[in-house]
Amino acid sequence: MEPLCNACLARRRVGRPRGDKAMTDTPLGNAVLYEPDDRPPAAMTISLGTQYAFFALGGIIMVPLLVFRAAEAPADELTWAVFASILVCGLVTMTLAMRVWRVGAGYILMTNTTGTAIAVAVDALAAGGVALLASLVLVCSLLQFALSFRLSLLRRVVTPTVSGVVLMLIPVTVMPVVFERLDDVPDGAAASTVCALATLVAVGGIMVKGGPKLRPWAPLIGLGLGSATSVAFGLYDTEGVLAAGWIGVPQNAPELRFDFGADFFRLLPAFLLVFLVCTVRTTSASLAIQGVSWRMPRTVDFRPVQGAVAADAVGNALAGLAGTVPNCVRATTVSLTELTGVAARRVGIAAGSVLVLVAFLPKVPALVIGVPGPVIAGYITVVTATIFTLGMKMIVADGLDTQRTLVVALSFWIGVGCEYGLIFPEIIPQLAGGLMSSGLTAGGLVAIALSGVFELTAARRRRLETELGVGALPAIQTFLKGFVANNGWGEATADRLAAAAEETLLTLDRDGDGPEKTRRLLVVAYRDGRDAMLEFIAGGGDENIEDRLALLKEGSTGDTVERDISLRLLRHLAEEVRHRQYHDADFISVRVVPEART
Repeated sequence: MEPLCNACLARRRVGRPRGDKAMTDTPLGNAVLYEPDDRPPAAMTISLGTQYAFFALGGIIMVPLLVFRAAEAPADELTWAVFASILVCGLVTMTLAMRVWRVGAGYILMTNTTGTAIAVAVDALAAGGVALLASLVLVCSLLQFALSFRLSLLRRVVTPTVSGVVLMLIPVTVMPVVFERLDDVPDGAAASTVCALATLVAVGGIMVKGGPKLRPWAPLIGLGLGSATSVAFGLYDTEGVLAAGWIGVPQNAPELRFDFGADFFRLLPAFLLVFLVCTVRTTSASLAIQGVSWRMPRTVDFRPVQGAVAADAVGNALAGLAGTVPNCVRATTVSLTELTGVAARRVGIAAGSVLVLVAFLPKVPALVIGVPGPVIAGYITVVTATIFTLGMKMIVADGLDTQRTLVVALSFWIGVGCEYGLIFPEIIPQLAGGLMSSGLTAGGLVAIALSGVFELTAARRRRLETELGVGALPAIQTFLKGFVANNGWGEATADRLAAAAEETLLTLDRDGDGPEKTRRLLVVAYRDGRDAMLEFIAGGGDENIEDRLALLKEGSTGDTVERDISLRLLRHLAEEVRHRQYHDADFISVRVVPEART
């Protein structure tokens, strides 16, 4: 390991920027009972896995039910679509928790059939039947899988701010449907109110007042109490449960064939738009689940996000081959994890296993469908309401400047307006086959578009490509001198930038794969307001610089002394350091305050 140069050590004299406190303060930990790698008791794992599975089962069933009935598809195709959807969602949920190769996130993330695709799926079935639907879903899934490997290309557009907006819009689109289910009873508003309140009070009360041992059981207790109350009022659908079989697989599965005719190319743009929205939703949930799964907050790792998108793509490929509707990750899983405090991935594996088992037990889906609307409404109200605050937390954590504030405000309220038909009601429902009528879709696309516009109109970026290593320092210093001169900053700012670049380079060089593998480094410099921004893009490493800065201790000894010196110097030189890790590359952003502002 190369020793630090005298100039590097001398830079301890450089003044400490104002942002240093924000980089060293340790935030309060989360109320997490079991982290992803922990092993909760078997009874708790099975119970929570079953609850997660049953909570997702209603949504998994409802989307193909709506799509195939709206398209007036044969009963055999509908039955097969429900069976295939449950089976595929179970397999993908297990994969998400286990993280096989680059597929999966290693967190609890439930997969669900996506309501975003209802309109376009109905059009595909009506135009060409299951063959056309399967062709569109399969092709889009292959493109989504390719995108998961290069998700870093969208890092400036699909940001935590965009993901936070998407999470905030989920309750906006879900809650009206939930509240409508309060009246989903034969007669009697009193019975509906009592059932909903029994569920809501049970779940909410245990979440607020229950201890750590009782809290994970709150969803099951709430649903049980609500269902028991509905039985007392005669609202539970027992006939459907009694009529369903115990074990079986649907007969007369549709023939596996594809249709790439004119209708395929006519509907392909709308399907691609749906898959883009689903990718953003999966990204949002994958970012959010990391924030509620660890006792002490960690820097967001984008490698699990890539794995979640890849798992999404695998699930959609299976859905296409099976001739059913596409799916994506459920964001409500995040709020359930936060409410219960159990983030062990074993729960995700158990939930997926339960779904796979349920696919072959027709009576179980009937049992879930039999739960009356008011009980489901009371349960989902508690779970969904927390998603809004999770989105807000993600946005605030990403930082709110003028541009991000505008993105959040415009995209959120445009999404609300489109959801409730308040914006050009004669035009919006006709766009993209009615896709823009969804507030989640409209708001998410506006957030992406605004982020893209701000990125395209940002200050001109200067770039330098070189090999990663200390030998690149002279070229980087010359490059930065030109950048400073173009912006009219003085020699003190040039020294600060050169020092920050050197410490970042030294830290990156120690995280490499060894001298046998030469890695390339791209250095990007640009002006952000009155600050100087440096970006270092290199091949993927193992450790996150942000986490190491947060955990840095004054008493380091032994082999870590030299490494810690670089990190301490970087902490003093930079206003802000952000490190995004992908499978294919590391992206480190360093914000430096020009000397004139210190």
